[in-house]
Amino acid sequence: MALKATIYKVNIELANMDRNYYDSLQLTLAQHPSETEQRLMVRLICYILNAHPDLQFGKGVSDEDEAVIRQINYSDEIALWIELGQIDEKRIKKACNKAAKVKLYCYGSSVNTWWSQSQATLLKFPKLSIEQFDTTTTNELVKLLSRNMEFQCSIQDDQLWLSCGDETLLIETTTLKS
Repeated sequence: MALKATIYKVNIELANMDRNYYDSLQLTLAQHPSETEQRLMVRLICYILNAHPDLQFGKGVSDEDEAVIRQINYSDEIALWIELGQIDEKRIKKACNKAAKVKLYCYGSSVNTWWSQSQATLLKFPKLSIEQFDTTTTNELVKLLSRNMEFQCSIQDDQLWLSCGDETLLIETTTLKS
């Protein structure tokens, strides 16, 4: 018997002062059986950081030809392709060939090793930007995970303040490549 995805409902009040974007988001996240809780929460935060009316989750883990998160413009072209983790050059090249802009968000304890091995190759892609989440931050995010989540988010000066009940987290990324 195949394992089924776990479904999460998320309501977000978003105020992104850096981009003058304000919205109330009602999202449904499906966690693939092979997806970790840490990756799920990083995926959610990446969606929040790049929120736009045309932004959508891709098939992700189950379809390697599709972005984890993508923004399709009115001409049906991919304006933004978002990937997560420590992916290889081949996948980055494919994304850069299909999209106007590509963002990679790295997380986990082995990012520094991966970056030292991949940096020279990945610097060749002008459409690519790479951000890194601190492991402490991603571990704190997992503690907020529940089947129904309510968040208040404000983004200013590249800092995301995420509030859930009595908990408030400061989420920042380190730029590896802009």
